[in-house]
Amino acid sequence: MVRRTKEEAAATRDSILDAAEILFAKQGVSRTTLQHIATAAGVTRGAIYWHFVDKGALFSAMMDRATMPMDAAVKMLDARETVDPLQRLRDEMMAVLHIVKTDDQARRVFEIATLKTEFTDEVDSARVRKRAAVAEWRGRMEAQLQQAQREGSLPASVDVGNASLCMWVMLDGLLRNWLFELEAFDLTSLGGEVIDTFLAGLRAR
Repeated sequence: MVRRTKEEAAATRDSILDAAEILFAKQGVSRTTLQHIATAAGVTRGAIYWHFVDKGALFSAMMDRATMPMDAAVKMLDARETVDPLQRLRDEMMAVLHIVKTDDQARRVFEIATLKTEFTDEVDSARVRKRAAVAEWRGRMEAQLQQAQREGSLPASVDVGNASLCMWVMLDGLLRNWLFELEAFDLTSLGGEVIDTFLAGLRAR
């Protein structure tokens, strides 16, 4: 009985998150109330509060659930024995593009985070999360670039801080523009060309 209750609670939590994803993507985060989510999920507002203290906590849980596949992909890449740190960097960036392109849930949540979220006090966790994500990815990029410099595959004249910022802006820009109009270009094809061109430019400096 206890196990069944836990399973039912988990199913209710997932249905709330599913409803939130759909509504956030359709009408934006600030315009979606907990009552909207409760109605769409077929539960009461009390059920939502049993799982989440407020909309900010619900938003964070939704983001956590969607970013897990991406974290798993990065961990898989970490386990590979790729000698060239610049190739590892390229693989990680391409993995992000591939997941957003092929994983419907990841794409929907990235769209919410980039195009449908207003940084209000109610979901201030979104601002905190974005800053943390940018810092984490820039840190990974800088580490790969620094290793490439130590190994001689990247000129010492390259400012790794500026390069990592440029690469983040490039990745973020590709995602934003593709999410705005999915048919405008092929995300992984064009993304690969852009990344390769930038890395070639760094190597040639």
